[in-house]
Amino acid sequence: MIPFAARFAYRSGRRAAAAGIVALSVLLGACATTPRTDVEPVAASDECVVLLHGLNRSWRAMNKMAGALHDAGFSTVNVDYPSQAAPVEELAPMAVDLGVNQCRASGATRIDFVTHSLGGILLRYRQQQQPIPELDRVVMLGPPNQGSEVIDKTRHWPGAKIFSGEAGLELGTDKDSIPAQLGPVTFELGVIAGVGTINPWMSAMLPNEDDGKVTVESTKVKGMTDFMIVDSSHRYLMASDTVIRNTIEFLRFGHFSHQP
Repeated sequence: MIPFAARFAYRSGRRAAAAGIVALSVLLGACATTPRTDVEPVAASDECVVLLHGLNRSWRAMNKMAGALHDAGFSTVNVDYPSQAAPVEELAPMAVDLGVNQCRASGATRIDFVTHSLGGILLRYRQQQQPIPELDRVVMLGPPNQGSEVIDKTRHWPGAKIFSGEAGLELGTDKDSIPAQLGPVTFELGVIAGVGTINPWMSAMLPNEDDGKVTVESTKVKGMTDFMIVDSSHRYLMASDTVIRNTIEFLRFGHFSHQP
């Protein structure tokens, strides 16, 4: 007969494993969504902002930013796309074109973008392939414009593709990565980088100041118009009041106020 303590430990272990599998399934299910948009028009505005979330996130991550932009007088299109389901070459037209077409349908003559992380790379990739005539101003939050060393160091770990997807694994710093294949930006761009990491384990993989996923230097790109650093982690950049205020400032005037 198996002792009670052993049976209890065995059952507890199975319950913990099952709970982990359920949690992972819920997480991946939340990320692997069908492309969709949340559109909030402003009748008096001819300017529309497309919002693109980052890897392993959804449109909900950009909700606070979208609401603030709408209150500031911008029509908004908050795009949801399956960031883990395909490589950048497939995600870029899927997400970018969906947002642009919704803005065009609203009657907008100027189209802006606010992107987080991977979202910025999707826009750069698509713009290089097929320029958007109405593209005006862009704010990128924590973009891996030069790639991320975290991807370099974790791409061969077991389960890396499950969590990062094909697109995530393309964001390294090597010469064959997607960021390395993109040229200078040709549109008005403001970049906001974070240094308030909440992930010391990942920060230990990065060589310089970082937000837990991307270094400050890696967010920069040739041709950008303005740049600022805020005390925020990668995950919560888009929810920072400082980031939101400066994003609105850049979309209105083409520069950050640089005020906390």
